Amino acid sequence: MASSIVKTVCPFCGVGCGINLKVDAQGNLTGVEPQRSHPVSRGKLCEKGWSTAYAIRPDNRITEPLKRIHDRFYPVSWDEALDTISETLQDILAESGPESVGVISSARATNEDNYAAQKFARAVLKTNNIDHCARICHSPTVAGLKQTLGSGAMTNSTQDIFETELIVVIGADPTENHSVFGGQIFEAKQRGAKLVVIDPRVTRLAKVADIHVQLKPGSNIALINAMLHVILKQNLHNQSFISQRCDGFDALARNVATITPESVESCTGVSADVIRQTAMLYGQAQRAMILYGMGITQFVSGTQNVIALSNLALVCGQIGRPGTGINPLRGQNNVQGACDMGCLPNVYPGYQAVDDPSVQQKFARAWGTQVATTPGLTSLGMTKATLAGDFRALIIFGEDPVVTDPDQNHVRAAMKAMDLLVVAELTMTETAKLADYILPAASFAEKEGTFTNCERRVQHGSQALQPPGSAIGDWQWLKALAAKLGSDALNWSDSEAVFDEMAALTPSYQSMSYPGIMRAHGLQWPCHPGAPEGTAILHQSTFPIGKARLIPVHQIEIDEAADEQYPLLLTTNRLHFHYGCGSMTRKSPLLEREIPAGILFINPEDARALKIQRYSPVGIRSRRGYVETRAMITEDVPPGLVAMPYHFKEAPSNQLTNTAQDPVTKMPELKACAVSVSPLPPGQEPRDIDQIREEP
Repeated sequence: MASSIVKTVCPFCGVGCGINLKVDAQGNLTGVEPQRSHPVSRGKLCEKGWSTAYAIRPDNRITEPLKRIHDRFYPVSWDEALDTISETLQDILAESGPESVGVISSARATNEDNYAAQKFARAVLKTNNIDHCARICHSPTVAGLKQTLGSGAMTNSTQDIFETELIVVIGADPTENHSVFGGQIFEAKQRGAKLVVIDPRVTRLAKVADIHVQLKPGSNIALINAMLHVILKQNLHNQSFISQRCDGFDALARNVATITPESVESCTGVSADVIRQTAMLYGQAQRAMILYGMGITQFVSGTQNVIALSNLALVCGQIGRPGTGINPLRGQNNVQGACDMGCLPNVYPGYQAVDDPSVQQKFARAWGTQVATTPGLTSLGMTKATLAGDFRALIIFGEDPVVTDPDQNHVRAAMKAMDLLVVAELTMTETAKLADYILPAASFAEKEGTFTNCERRVQHGSQALQPPGSAIGDWQWLKALAAKLGSDALNWSDSEAVFDEMAALTPSYQSMSYPGIMRAHGLQWPCHPGAPEGTAILHQSTFPIGKARLIPVHQIEIDEAADEQYPLLLTTNRLHFHYGCGSMTRKSPLLEREIPAGILFINPEDARALKIQRYSPVGIRSRRGYVETRAMITEDVPPGLVAMPYHFKEAPSNQLTNTAQDPVTKMPELKACAVSVSPLPPGQEPRDIDQIREEP
């Protein structure tokens, strides 16, 4: 029988590749293929995209609500689950108030689901305690670029990679994390673009780069300030752009006047000659495009790092034109959308401030109810407040903070201490195992909705499959729970109605509609009456804040340097074949066979000193925890640095990572912490974290 073809968006990274799902006459998913004419993916998919069918296959799915009784889960009806959840929430609200409850939404869920989540928190629970995983990926991007440019998003489009003369990749590995776009970077280089990679590790792109700037972790600001020093001294800055469109140049120039390349050699580990060469290349380029990732943001200096990059782009006038810009590479498929939807404790949809009385009035009037007036807790703040006894109930969907948040032991302790933990999920994640109630969620292929990729492109995904069992979409069970709590604030008839309400309240989405999005492979925000077809390049003639701001920043050292007790520095990384907490990619036997369940990358020099052989079982210890895995000996990491992916629940790197935070965004310093590494005794296999915990 003939298959039907359903267009949707790949559920993995923030590139937003177009995929077709093949569905047979019985409603079964039979295959996945790329959309040939898609403007972003251009007929390509990576291994993760091709394996989408495994991620959502019905086996091992949660198909009915589950209630914890002691240490086991038992199936219950939706009515029973929602009745008990709502009664418990009402009791907690009556006893401890709205600040004691919160919601963590999902960068994997649709815009509609995320809009519903923040509205549920604000209009029903009356709290701004709403957050999601952007807290630990790109919250410094939002904060930093908001200050300097007025908008915390990718300024250009991915297709601009073919318009540029110079590509600067800093703190990112697109060939692993954003594979289709990483391939396009290779293609752009083959067409003649120059490539600079700034990264402590020797990534795939670093191996083909014209310049690899192998800096020490956490020395980004020192490096960029020294580059600015060279650019100003050589008169390579764009004076007309600065005069017309920027404020703060004199203060910035004074700040970098003494920061010579020689002065930062020791701090950065980069020779003055390489710093000068890199600065000259960027300063002389007509069109230069900066791409960055969590190697910039996941530091205690995260917001300042982003501001430094913005200074570099602005001083050279590399903003507002094709092939230029400052472009954060978003990790999950809808992390941009979840931020846009207001799933952050300090902003409503469209980054409208929760502590602005006019914004409060706008949403209170639109929603027909009073709203909270003070910013809420971040996800890490909720953990801390729980352990202090001030936070009691959490609703979470599509996230697995037990695997992904820093200091796993703290996170687990907080989840266990809550009076009520509700988790909506596809499968039994490590976080779901700690829940009081687990709700069966629909996957991206089992519901209709929209997703916003890293270039601000809002795309529509059609429903291709029926959800298994009694699973439903997230906005639908949130609507049902709101009704149990006596609120009709989420009383929408379908996904399009959710979107239409959101667009009416969100200036950058104002002129978007389902028909308009579906006609054009998506629309890039801002999309409003002045730009009804969307906006491919931001800041072409003006900035949302009028003039851009050049803000002096200073080098901030990492919180925890290597020492005698913990002599190596650990950084985290992603792997080409896996994604996030692994709950989707690890269902694919094709992807799972490629990589063992956990791995530590270590330089041969360090391995020799520690008497570690290739694939040797090793133990890794930090001040926070201990894990065991196997060693991969490679010169891709320099001596003194080890790297570990965070996809594997058996060897979770967040047992080790540091909770020290960027003071602006509360971003934890996941990219640097001190560890010790030692070989396990001969014949001893690495134990998974559950086995280690069971030891007395």
